[in-house]
Formats: sequence, structure tokens, C-alpha cells
Amino acid sequence: MTGLFVRLLVVAGTAYLVGSIPTAYLMGRVIRGIDIRSYGSGNVGATNVMRVLGPAAGVATLGIDVLKGYLVVAFLPPWACAESAYLPLWQILSCIAVIAGHNWMIFLRFEGGKGVAATAGAFLAMAPLASLSAIGLWGIVVALTRYVSLGSIIAGLSLPVFMVLFHKPVPYFWFSLLLALALTLKHHGNLRRLIEGTERKIGQTEKLDR
Repeated sequence: MTGLFVRLLVVAGTAYLVGSIPTAYLMGRVIRGIDIRSYGSGNVGATNVMRVLGPAAGVATLGIDVLKGYLVVAFLPPWACAESAYLPLWQILSCIAVIAGHNWMIFLRFEGGKGVAATAGAFLAMAPLASLSAIGLWGIVVALTRYVSLGSIIAGLSLPVFMVLFHKPVPYFWFSLLLALALTLKHHGNLRRLIEGTERKIGQTEKLDR
């Protein structure tokens, strides 16, 4: 029992700390010497980095944040779990922890992003085909509308559907459904701006004039 508790702490703690790496914040400091939270939407995520620092920095931030989620779920659960029947539960635990770290970063006094990139990476490790389908849908929506937030919301809501279509374990379905609802709530400000027609489209930049 003690061994199980230790493994739970190691997996959850490591996943949270990896998720807490403030990629967007570090990009702002390294590239322009700014606090990214003071520009654009103020969000510590790839979309805001792209708006403020340019496409290259935005893509790099996105890739690193996706990688955070992927590495945590791909490597920590197999180390902690000897029985394959319980692997989905360990994967879900590590996924929750890395997303929590990304959304409430201990290094930024519990400020953070919206968890889209970290979630995508985590689910790529858990259910590659379902996740790639959702990511593909995200790409289509963004290409057609140029709204990253709308693509993220639709992709998140589609993930439980793809879990069913690809016959993934039942815990994956319920977990992806809860995350989709949480993701939608996290984007409540974006939804309001989409309805009002004031949401920024991809390609719109922010002047560093503060």
C-alpha cells in the first residue's frame, strides 16, 4: 500500500511540475524581454505568443506544450503500473495532473493557460487515432474561420465522439467528455467575444507599445 501511495505521488507530482513549465512566459522573456501576460489576451499560451511574438515563436510554444502532455502520459504510467488493466486509470491521473500544472502553474503563482496543447499531447499518448481526428477537425475549423478558440472548443467536444468511434476504453470516453466540458467553460470569454464578433482571428498581431 505504501508503494502504491508513493507511485501516485511521484506520477501526480512529476506530471504537475512538467505541466507547470511556463513555455509561453519563457518565450516572452527570452525573445523580447517581456511578460507575455501583459500583452494581447494576457493568456500564457501558444495563440497569444503567436499574436505577440510571431508565428515561429507561437509554433514552438505549441510544440513544447504538446510535448509536455505527451511525454508525461507516454512514460509515467507504464513505469508506475505493472498491470495493463489499470493502465488507463494511471494515464488519466497523469493527464489530469499535467493539465492542472499547465492551467495553474506553480512557477507563475498558479496562473496559466487554457490547457488545450497539453491536453492534445496527453491524448495523443492515450488514444492516437481519436486525438489525431480531433486535431484534424481543429485544423479544418481554424483554416475556415481563422478562430483558434472556436477550433479548440469544437475539437474538444468532438473528442468523446471519436473515443466511441474508435472503440477506446470506457474511462477514456467519460474522461474526455468531462475535459471537453471543462475546456468549453475555460473558453467562456472567447465564446462571449465570438458571439459579439470581437474575438481576434489568427494572423492579427499585437503591437508591443506598452
